[in-house]
Amino acid sequence: MNNDMAIQVDGVTKIYKLYDRPRDRIVEALGFSKKKRGREHYALRDVSFSVKRGECVGIIGTNGAGKSTILKIITGVLSPTGGTITVNGRISALLELGTGFNMEYSGIENVYLNGSMIGFSKEEIDRKLPEILSFADIGDFATQPVKTYSSGMFVRLAFAVAINIDPEILIVDEALSVGDVFFQAKCFRKFEDFKRQGKTILFVSHDLSSIQKYCDRAILLNKGSKVAEGRPGTVIDLYKKVLVQQVEDHNAPVINENRQNAPVSWKANYVTNPVCQDYGDRLVEIVDYAVVDHEGTFSSTLIKGKPFDIRLRLRAKGNAPAPIAAFTIRDLKGTDLTGTNTMFEGKDIPPMAPGEERTVTFTQRMNLQGGQYLLSLGCTRFESDSFQVYHRLYDVISLSIISDKNTVGIYDMESTVSIE
Repeated sequence: MNNDMAIQVDGVTKIYKLYDRPRDRIVEALGFSKKKRGREHYALRDVSFSVKRGECVGIIGTNGAGKSTILKIITGVLSPTGGTITVNGRISALLELGTGFNMEYSGIENVYLNGSMIGFSKEEIDRKLPEILSFADIGDFATQPVKTYSSGMFVRLAFAVAINIDPEILIVDEALSVGDVFFQAKCFRKFEDFKRQGKTILFVSHDLSSIQKYCDRAILLNKGSKVAEGRPGTVIDLYKKVLVQQVEDHNAPVINENRQNAPVSWKANYVTNPVCQDYGDRLVEIVDYAVVDHEGTFSSTLIKGKPFDIRLRLRAKGNAPAPIAAFTIRDLKGTDLTGTNTMFEGKDIPPMAPGEERTVTFTQRMNLQGGQYLLSLGCTRFESDSFQVYHRLYDVISLSIISDKNTVGIYDMESTVSIE
């Protein structure tokens, strides 16, 4: 392997045998039956990529794409069915909570256990222990069994160990999502320190804003295969299409909503909330809806600072004078953050006759900070002093906002700075 390379993955495949019943596994293992009772599942299929020294590379993909599997193979936790892995440098890995820790040992005892597994002497760990405990900041719990830890305390200690044993390669698998926001900020500052020191970082995250902000490159896995590799922004755009099943596999064409073979149902492109509040007299019904990003793609993942559309397709069941279409974006605590309706915008919907359909499109720019939000849709009517709800869908889908620059609060005032 080239000395400039930290990690080289060549044609790696991982196959698991799946059985319908536990007894089938035993029968096949003991050779009691010539019939194959299991079926093969490809967790990874002929995956290849390389990571240069000093690079920060993110791996993204849906659940079951093979992200954690490839990290476990790189770190030696799993063996590949086929292909080769070459690693040039000392690895420190933060995988699933519990990996490499003894639940009965105290935090300090686990520090020594992990250090010795990597090859450090007791004297070396003695010198690093104060820095590890200071970074973890778990107080007296350092002397308690880790089985008594909360998930937040556990990840604090695990990350503190991982980054303070002087690794050349740091591998992190989504574990930082467990820590609180202040600890996550401290961890990402450490990522920046590592990058400046020329160390290599490989991490899996569903936080696309972090992938966009910290990574030099991104790798997209889908159903065990590598779909794309390149600049984070480009790969994230393709990932958004995978999320709404507009990319079946790495050879399939991307379906654009303007093409004639686009899905008939817009909402089929989204994962809807199974406990969405759905109510109203349905004199006018919201029969379809969509969120469309700045590239014209059906997607619930949006880029901060870019324009996007929210569309509602309305259908009347009876005579409906002056319906009002609306949307609201809320945070995960249920606080209304922003929204509008056709009445506020001065765009009146003409009266609708039975069976008539109309499409309402709200176009705006996304100025909310990066994070997760909930979208609600509605169709109502004001008549004199009465208020009538035709149809409401509360928290019908989630929105994921990707940002490489967050400011204080919930939205960006788009400040410009001049210094003289």
